[in-house]
Amino acid sequence: MSRGAQLALGLALGVSLGLVAARLWPAPPPGATTVGETPAPVTPAPVPPEPGLPEIAPWHSHFAKLAQRVAPGVVNVTTSRTVLRTFQPGLPFPSLERFFGGAPRIEPEQERYTVPAQGSGFVISADGLIVTNNHVVAGVDRITVRFLDGREADAEIVGLDPKTEIALVRVDLEGLRPLELGDSDDVLPGDWVVAIGNPFGLEHTVTVGIVSAKGREIGTGPYDDYIQTDAAINPGNSGGPLIDIRGRVIGINTAINPAANTIGFAIPTSIARVIIPQLERDGFVTRGWLGVGVQRITREIAETLGLESRRGALVSQVTPGGPAEAGGLRRGDVIVSLDGRPIEDLLELPRTVAKAPLGSKMTLGILRDGEPYIVEIVIGKLEEPERPPRVAARRSGSRDFGLRVQELTPALRQRLGVRDAGGVVVEAVEPGGSAASAGLQPGDVLLEVDRQIIRSGANLDALLALADDTALLLIQRGPETIFIPLRR
Repeated sequence: MSRGAQLALGLALGVSLGLVAARLWPAPPPGATTVGETPAPVTPAPVPPEPGLPEIAPWHSHFAKLAQRVAPGVVNVTTSRTVLRTFQPGLPFPSLERFFGGAPRIEPEQERYTVPAQGSGFVISADGLIVTNNHVVAGVDRITVRFLDGREADAEIVGLDPKTEIALVRVDLEGLRPLELGDSDDVLPGDWVVAIGNPFGLEHTVTVGIVSAKGREIGTGPYDDYIQTDAAINPGNSGGPLIDIRGRVIGINTAINPAANTIGFAIPTSIARVIIPQLERDGFVTRGWLGVGVQRITREIAETLGLESRRGALVSQVTPGGPAEAGGLRRGDVIVSLDGRPIEDLLELPRTVAKAPLGSKMTLGILRDGEPYIVEIVIGKLEEPERPPRVAARRSGSRDFGLRVQELTPALRQRLGVRDAGGVVVEAVEPGGSAASAGLQPGDVLLEVDRQIIRSGANLDALLALADDTALLLIQRGPETIFIPLRR
């Protein structure tokens, strides 16, 4: 082959290989990073300057710009309450007591003193509405609000909701800078957040962290649905805002875990948006009522009832004359859906019912003895029940599961408020026994074993003897009835 032919062949091969390479490894799109290049940093969207605030230098962090923008809407809340203290004054000269045959009788005296406290809050309207925590302002004599610009004003309580720890107060000032309420449902664990408040009296302290978790229950009540954050929250931060990266309030800082570092909890704005309008309008919150007591479905309960899933809420009590009874709901039913939406977690039930308008109809999907049913309930108004005092019991009954019981006399049944037929009352629980491990307490009334009514102490023995490794007890504790699985 001649040299010219060789060059022509090499050029043809080179073009062919180039076309193949281009097809297999196409050019990167505009802006993409290639090998050996440093990727461009990803930065949050710029925070627009707030009108009336000084310009901040461009080299400052996004968090600094964010804090400067929202700080005028965050306030320091100082409260005071008057407390009466009773004390017993003594003689000015104790040596004179012997002349009186011992210390003479001196009437106790009272003195008044003022207890100060501090918290935080944030402005939500130009006409002076401020959100804070219920425990910051409830029961106080005076509330003073201090702003970033040094202005102070007395505040009056507009409304309180102890169940969610949200409070609304108002000041009579102009030129306020309200903060925007964002949507807490939009944030995810790992998202950046900023907390601003008044910890230990250190005004407008800014801390930064992330959303650690959502939907936390911390034992404050049936409406627990807290955002957990590792942004530092301390005493005095209560009522201050938890802010997302766009400068919107997504939570109200409320509680901390005192045994841990940087574990704080904030009320999500998804709850606050429902509560605040009612507090502004009425001064209190009206909640829907179903008239049932419910409990979580444990693995043992699911096995005992033959349930395929632990989702839903087990009805442990139906209030006589309540909406649930009128709608045909029964104790032992498992509520699996509300208006067609599955119940994934127990607390979804009280949260959803509480927000329902009074008199509205709610469709419940239930399982009854393993069979699906639909019931329709008309939502009533929630009233706070009173708990009757507990009564000690006398000795009698079975020890098979580490407990002693007593028969229910008519007088004892009336004192304990037992409406169900049959039943026996727990006299004692053996420490370390099965009953103690299950959480049974003296004073509990045992009503059923595996859905069979307990007629007497002897009948309890017989029913427990027939039970498998786990017996499902229905008990009454105070005014409430609950199911408890009891292992041998």
